[in-house]
Amino acid sequence: MEALAEHWRDLHARRAQLKAHVVTSGTTVKENERLRIQALKKAKEEKLENSKKESELLRARMELESLRKQHQKLSKKLLKYSLFKRYLEKVVENSQFHDIDDVITYYKALVRTRKDLLQYQWWHRQLLEQGKVLEQQIRAEKEAEMLQCKDDLVQLQESLGQAQSDIRQWIRQFVHDLQDFTEDGKERSRAP
Repeated sequence: MEALAEHWRDLHARRAQLKAHVVTSGTTVKENERLRIQALKKAKEEKLENSKKESELLRARMELESLRKQHQKLSKKLLKYSLFKRYLEKVVENSQFHDIDDVITYYKALVRTRKDLLQYQWWHRQLLEQGKVLEQQIRAEKEAEMLQCKDDLVQLQESLGQAQSDIRQWIRQFVHDLQDFTEDGKERSRAP
């Protein structure tokens, strides 16, 4: 009988262990499923990102090829026009246009000076406007301080007037009490 009870307890203990193992396994399976879904999602995002990068790379290659072709065309035109450039340089060297470089340099210096002057005038106006705004702010702050001081002065004057009134009242009360005390003293001295 005792062996049967022992066997029964072992069976219950194994059953509890089996339930705990099933719960643990279920949790592990859920966690593995969550990780698998997360990995699939990440792989999908990476694939999408890679396709975007590939399309950008393809577009950049096409643009590079277009720029190369344009560079070749411009290089050919430059070779054609280099003859004219040399000819014009020789014309300038041998003609009255020789001083044009100096005139252009002087003109550029004048334009630069005018630009600097305009910028200086703009900064000067900005500083004046800021100064006016700052002056108005300071004036407003000082006026507010003056009003506050005037209010404080009025309150102090009222407090002083009240204090003086209280002092006069206390003095009257003290004189009255002193007279009463003196009269009481006289009456006591008369009484046998």
